[in-house]
Amino acid sequence: MDKRNEALIDLLYQCADDDLLVSFRGSEWLGLAPHIEADVAFSSITQNTMGHAVYFYHLLQDLGEGDVDVLAHERPSVKRRNAVYLEKRNGDGQYDEDPYFDWALAVVRGYFYETYKRVKLISFTNSSYEPLATCAKRILPEQRYHLAYWEEWMKQLQQSSPTAKEKIRTRIEEAWSLSLDLVDFGQYEQTLLIEGYINDPNELKQQWLSELQSKVKDLPTRPLEQVKNGRNGEHTKDLDDALTTLSEVYRTDPVAQW
Repeated sequence: MDKRNEALIDLLYQCADDDLLVSFRGSEWLGLAPHIEADVAFSSITQNTMGHAVYFYHLLQDLGEGDVDVLAHERPSVKRRNAVYLEKRNGDGQYDEDPYFDWALAVVRGYFYETYKRVKLISFTNSSYEPLATCAKRILPEQRYHLAYWEEWMKQLQQSSPTAKEKIRTRIEEAWSLSLDLVDFGQYEQTLLIEGYINDPNELKQQWLSELQSKVKDLPTRPLEQVKNGRNGEHTKDLDDALTTLSEVYRTDPVAQW
């Protein structure tokens, strides 16, 4: 396989794995959101995001990477390319046992991720790889509502009680310390840029930061940080645990048609 194809495949894994993990963490909020309207909206966003992941996995299948279900369920964590912040647990406990989840984490992660995802998708519409450009154009119309949802929550909680403001501030600080690989394109970044698969990553990062600065109060001024780089297959135990749960039913009969 030449370097161009390796770079393209790595990029598609980043997109697919990001959306898969965001969708999984969203699914764990089913029935636990602050109120019924939030529960319904978050469930819809989660379902859409899983559909986006499937779309990217199909592009990988078309490039000979294997069956979509195998790509989603059977790859070990070291082969995953999602950003580390996205795999972080929703809070203490488990969904089916004392789930003390933090809505502030869901809001900050949702807003940070969807803001960058929109910047990235818009850039993909000009990609030299036509299937990726087509994919981005199809996803963007519904993704705008995902971003609008989290943007409204950010606005409300930043204007809410002192407790809510402090929780949001704490989660923003946390996100800042974990999100550097979210705006990274991994080891093939230069090849992706040269081949026209992506726009200048530094420009995308600046667009994202500018959008955050216009909406988020008390945004840190220090450089973004990371504990691991998920684009290089470096992950936390949270990802291993998530993959075990995510694939539990699938692994009971991998050849079944789900």
